[in-house]
Amino acid sequence: MPCSPYREAVSARLDGEPLGMPARALEDHLGVCSACAAWADRAALVTRRARLAAAPPVPDLTADVLAALPRELPGAAPAARARLVGTALRFALLVVGVAQAGIAWPVLVTGVGAMSAPAHMAHETGAWNLAVAAALLAVAARPGLAAGALTALGSLAVLLVPVTLADLGAGHVHLDRAVAHLLLVAGALLVAVVAWRGSRRRLSPAVPGRRLAA
Repeated sequence: MPCSPYREAVSARLDGEPLGMPARALEDHLGVCSACAAWADRAALVTRRARLAAAPPVPDLTADVLAALPRELPGAAPAARARLVGTALRFALLVVGVAQAGIAWPVLVTGVGAMSAPAHMAHETGAWNLAVAAALLAVAARPGLAAGALTALGSLAVLLVPVTLADLGAGHVHLDRAVAHLLLVAGALLVAVVAWRGSRRRLSPAVPGRRLAA
């Protein structure tokens, strides 16, 4: 057999690759072929020198690389602002929801409504206003619920505003009662903003490595 297969096996062994033949056959050949044995020694020496050779010196580019980096990652500032706005909206909803509950709870418990309303009507009004407060607090806790809550809250606010203004002009409602409705209007507007932000995030193209804030 020619020596080339054995020399290829020696090279493969130096590189940690499969020999392509039994290791015993390679050793037997090197034991009887002085030319291949010498070739194997030279190949081992060259491989060792190549692996142990010192790397050429290169300039330290650390300062230049750090100076070339942006002050902040692209999109970091808008994402931080989005998180801040989202937190502010949720806090505002929490405040409005608690205030709404504070108005509704006494009416629901005592049955004493504004303008001397009958007890059941006062209970009904208190339950409804407390449900509105619960919806506002739910959106504050889970902004993803805003779109579902907006249908009821938005419709109520849109219908309540002109009716309240008309009743106020006709003297059918006291000013303090009409002002209390501003909580519902403010809550509906906040929920609308939260729902709009959520729909805008869903329609925006995804940016790899960027997570949009709630």
